[in-house]
Amino acid sequence: RFPWVAGLDDDQRVRWERRTHEMVLDTSWEAARDFEVTDEMALTVAAQAQLLVLEQPDGSLSAVRAVVLHPTTMVVQGEHSQGDGLGSDDPTPILGEAVEHGPLLFAWDEVLHAVEHPEEGRNVVLHECAHVLDQLDGVFDGTPPITDPELARDWVRACTSAYEAVVEGTDPGVVDPYGGVNPGEFLAVATEAFFCEPHALHRAHPDLADVLGRYYGLDPRRWTRA
Repeated sequence: RFPWVAGLDDDQRVRWERRTHEMVLDTSWEAARDFEVTDEMALTVAAQAQLLVLEQPDGSLSAVRAVVLHPTTMVVQGEHSQGDGLGSDDPTPILGEAVEHGPLLFAWDEVLHAVEHPEEGRNVVLHECAHVLDQLDGVFDGTPPITDPELARDWVRACTSAYEAVVEGTDPGVVDPYGGVNPGEFLAVATEAFFCEPHALHRAHPDLADVLGRYYGLDPRRWTRA
């Protein structure tokens, strides 16, 4: 299911396989609405999550203690955040959610669709796991903890420029317009573009692609076609 596996070197593949299995074993996998979670489903989610943090330190996603899989689109009921301090109590359909201090929620049909159609440029597992990394410093602001001062400086400049293009509607369409909701959502959809449409992102936003590549330590262009 994962063509990018062939693009990993031997060390990366061994590390990816180990971390994937550790996530499967160390995480509580739960099903909603009488849905049955199989080993294959758990591996499919964990494999993508651990690709995201392959070059990050061990335990980068240790905050994820539980994953809840729904068969299809979920509907959030009751008061919930819509970003930027806005809230709503209207029923809202969602494909995934990173609950702060809680589980990751995914619609399984969307997870599978993203795996089978990477050319569509969206991936709910990468999206929600990017939120987890973003919030490691306790702030949902589109900037995960970055210890390299030079990368931190370049990150702010590149992400701000690309984010403003999305908000103003001048982005060529590589980054999903949903990224204009707030900087946190921008990081999540930019991460999707970086892994799913790396060639297009490098053409449209070379500085953004550069800082994402330096942060994630990967270049998905190696395993995807232009």
